[in-house]
Amino acid sequence: MPRIYSDGVKCDAVALVNCGLSQKQVCKDLGVSKSALRMWVKDDRFRALGFTLTTDVEERREMMAAMQRICELEMENEVLRCAAAYLS
Repeated sequence: MPRIYSDGVKCDAVALVNCGLSQKQVCKDLGVSKSALRMWVKDDRFRALGFTLTTDVEERREMMAAMQRICELEMENEVLRCAAAYLS
């Protein structure tokens, strides 16, 4: 039977991961499963990018694809910025 965690525990766990602790260590310290923590971290990243959370599997796949594309475009922009600075 799945455990129900409070929003405070979820926020604390995500904050620890964002501060640089490994997910493995956070799971061990807080006693949460790896899959639950991984989902909380993904949900936090979705919220940070302005996505609304959903439980629909197909929509989550589309959101992941969009998030990956956003990261690719940000990297491309950074490379172009560096190249423009170098050439000028």
